[in-house]
Amino acid sequence: MKGVRWAVFVLALIPFSVLLSRVLLNDLGPDPAKELALETGEWALRFLLLALAMTPLRHLTGRLEFAQRRRMIGLFALFYASVHFLVWMAFLLGFRWGAIAEEVVERPYITVGFSAFLILLILGATSPRSMVRRLGRNWRRLHRLVYLAGVLAIVHVVWIVRTDVGEVLIYGVLLILLLGWRLHFAHQNAIRRSP
Repeated sequence: MKGVRWAVFVLALIPFSVLLSRVLLNDLGPDPAKELALETGEWALRFLLLALAMTPLRHLTGRLEFAQRRRMIGLFALFYASVHFLVWMAFLLGFRWGAIAEEVVERPYITVGFSAFLILLILGATSPRSMVRRLGRNWRRLHRLVYLAGVLAIVHVVWIVRTDVGEVLIYGVLLILLLGWRLHFAHQNAIRRSP
């Protein structure tokens, strides 16, 4: 089982390794900052959707391994979102930390993206087993915010790309399907519990 965990960890780092090699080879095109921001943001969204897909995959296959990988994949979504945030801070704000509030207030697409990032930060901070025990039932309620983070992330990307929204629409459809699965599963559980 440890071998699977390490394999997932290594695979999840491949996009970062590829981006890092592109930086070192100066292979990010005419606008490196924009390319880095787009790539890291999209990988954050992809890993977020993949984390959300783990529970349906467990239900469909009956394999517990999917649920066991969910937390690591979710933390990689936070990792790529953090790199995305650092790229924004470094290249667009020049690490002027005081400018964050100004940007969040003045630019709605940043407000939406930053909100998604904050949700992922909270979910990441509460992901350890000790926090699961400490929060009890509230942990599940809190972690349902992951769907809101997904919606906000997709809106953020749509706002940025504006015209070329084909790939983002695919992400949106996937999120709707995953949320629909979640609602269906919750409804089925409610029916089973009812007298």
